[in-house]
Amino acid sequence: MKRLVLAGCALLLLCAITTYHAVPLLYKEPLLWLNRSLSGLEEKTVQAAGHRIHYLEGGAGSAGGTPVVLLHGIFAEKDHWVDFARPLTGSHRVIAPDLPGFGESDRLEGQAYDYAAHTERLAAWLDALGLPRVHLAGNSMGGTIAALFALRHPDRVASVAFIGAPHGIRSARPSTMDRLIDAGQAPLVAHDAVAFDAMMDLVFAQRPFLPAPILEAARADAVRDAPSNLRLWHAQLKDRYLLQERIGGLRPPTLALWGQQDRVFDASGAEALRSLLPQARIETLPGLGHLPMMEAPLAVSARYGQFLHEMNAKNR
Repeated sequence: MKRLVLAGCALLLLCAITTYHAVPLLYKEPLLWLNRSLSGLEEKTVQAAGHRIHYLEGGAGSAGGTPVVLLHGIFAEKDHWVDFARPLTGSHRVIAPDLPGFGESDRLEGQAYDYAAHTERLAAWLDALGLPRVHLAGNSMGGTIAALFALRHPDRVASVAFIGAPHGIRSARPSTMDRLIDAGQAPLVAHDAVAFDAMMDLVFAQRPFLPAPILEAARADAVRDAPSNLRLWHAQLKDRYLLQERIGGLRPPTLALWGQQDRVFDASGAEALRSLLPQARIETLPGLGHLPMMEAPLAVSARYGQFLHEMNAKNR
């Protein structure tokens, strides 16, 4: 009997391994659920601003305290924050949405997805969740939305953090992506698997480990959505240096963590940001690229957590 049980277990394991490699997408949702659970996050949905918006929420302080809201970049999604959020959920309520137009949230034909629209929809989503005031942290597009929202609604924002370079600052040195854009390309829109891999090399200095089901799903989604993504890309490109023009008016405490090896927005932009916003805390991250919350989630989260701790201590 013991041999039969062992043989059965071995057969089940072999079947699981074979299925994992043959049909990896079957494992996507279980892997996402497991990783979210390890960070104390669960998926929720709400209707706001004419969109069904998916988001992750969890952590301590649900009954009080100022929540932390994490905003992803263009063509990214909420689960890119899960590992980064893990050290924060012990002391903060953490919420990470799929911004309208991205991830599992609605993308509607005929609707605008430029910065003006994103800023208005963020306000509507926060209202739907009953959040009068939050800490906003964002990467790339998400950082720019955070800053623009804080400029428009300063009473609703306790702090702003750029976790990776925000979009819209003119760097002294052109980045790899700047050169591609100037050559007429859209390097973050992947029309095939080769372009997807090139995009991954562009956004990461150190590629994080991504399980095959997650990577395969991301590649398939990017290729499938490429025509629609191109529309959103052009909506952002018209505001290429929007933040440069407006960020000087930002008043909440601000942290910027900029990857030194960022090929999307060159690290010389950190000095441009410092001149525009001298009161901000601006740090460069050696060896990291455009998505530091994925490349070194625990170390980068620790820096952000320390910023929140010091700011809260000053306000006591």
